[in-house]
Amino acid sequence: MFLLVRRLLGVVGLGARPDEKDVEIAVLRHQLAVLRRQVARPRYTSSDRMLLASLAQLLPRPRWSAFLVTPATLLCWHRDLVRRHWTYPQQRRGRRLDDVVAQLVLRLARENPRWGYPRIVGECRKLHVQVSATSVRNILRRHGLGPAPRRGGGPSWSQFLRDQARGVLACDFLTVDTVTLTRLYVLFFVGLDRRRVWLAGVTEHPSAAWVTQQVRNLVYHLGDNGGGPYKFLVRDRDTKFVRGFDGVFADESIRILRTPVQAPKANAFAERWVRTVRAECLDWSLIWNRRHAEQVLSTYVEHYNTARPHRGIDLDTPDPSTPAGDPTSPIRRIDRLGGLLHEYQRAA
Repeated sequence: MFLLVRRLLGVVGLGARPDEKDVEIAVLRHQLAVLRRQVARPRYTSSDRMLLASLAQLLPRPRWSAFLVTPATLLCWHRDLVRRHWTYPQQRRGRRLDDVVAQLVLRLARENPRWGYPRIVGECRKLHVQVSATSVRNILRRHGLGPAPRRGGGPSWSQFLRDQARGVLACDFLTVDTVTLTRLYVLFFVGLDRRRVWLAGVTEHPSAAWVTQQVRNLVYHLGDNGGGPYKFLVRDRDTKFVRGFDGVFADESIRILRTPVQAPKANAFAERWVRTVRAECLDWSLIWNRRHAEQVLSTYVEHYNTARPHRGIDLDTPDPSTPAGDPTSPIRRIDRLGGLLHEYQRAA
C-alpha cells in the first residue's frame, strides 16, 4: 500500500520520487512478514546471536519489532555476550595421562570393539596400569571412538546378594547346534561368589546315567581342588536333572533349590553366562562336532576363569592365581581360538 500510494502521488505530480533505500526497506519488511508466517522458530548460530545482540543496542527499543525474536530474547543474548566478554578462561587442573597409557587404552579399544569402559579399566589393572573409567572415556572420545554397550550398577540390594553368594552353586544346560544341525547339550556349573565356571561335559544324548556321572566327576574335582564348600545348588525344573543328579549333591550335604516354573531370572547367573559365551564365542564360531565343541568351550572357560575381568567381582578374574609379571616389562597379546579372544600379559 505504501508503494501504491507513492506511485499514485507521483502520477499526479505530488510528492518526491521514492528513495531506493526506502523501497528496499519496504521490500525487506514485507519479506520478513512472509517469513514470520512460514517459519515457526528460526534457528540461529552463535555468530548470528552475537551480531543481532550487538545491533539491538544501536536500534531504538520501539523499532525492535523488526527482529524475528522477542525483545526478551535479545536482552538474554546481550547478557550472555557481556558475561562471556568478562569471563576469564578456566584452567583445567588434573593429572595428565602418559602417552603410553593412552596408546594402551586405544589399542585395547580398537582390538576389542565390544569392550566397555570398565572392561578396559580391568584389563589395564591386570597389567599394572592405573586408569579410571572417566579417563578411558575421555581418551576414546578424543580419538573418535564411541562407547560399547554396558549396564549400569545395580541397587543397594546387589551388594547384599553378592555377600550371600558364597557357598551357592548354579547349573544349567546350554544347547549348541553344529554345522550339520546336530544339537549338543552342554552341562555347566557356576560358582556365584567368584563367577567361576566349570564345564561338566558335552553330549548329544543327556541320559540319566550320563548326567549323574558328570555330577560325580564335578564333586570329585571340587573336593580335590578346594572348590567348595558349597551349601546350595540352584537349578531349573528341566527333566534332564534326574533323581540321581540330586542324590549326588544330597550325599555331599548340598541342598537343591529349584527355580519356579517359567522363571529363568531365578537362575540369573547361569542364564547370564549362556548369553556371555554366545556373544563372545559361539556366535562367532562354527562347531563341527562334539569333540570340537568340547575343545572350543574348554578354551573359552579357561579364558573366562583366568583372564577375563568381571564387574561383579570388582573387575577381577574368577581365578586370580595367574602371575601378573614384571610391571616394567612390555605388554604382549595372547590370541586364543584363532584370534577371537585376546589376552594381555606382561612379558616375562
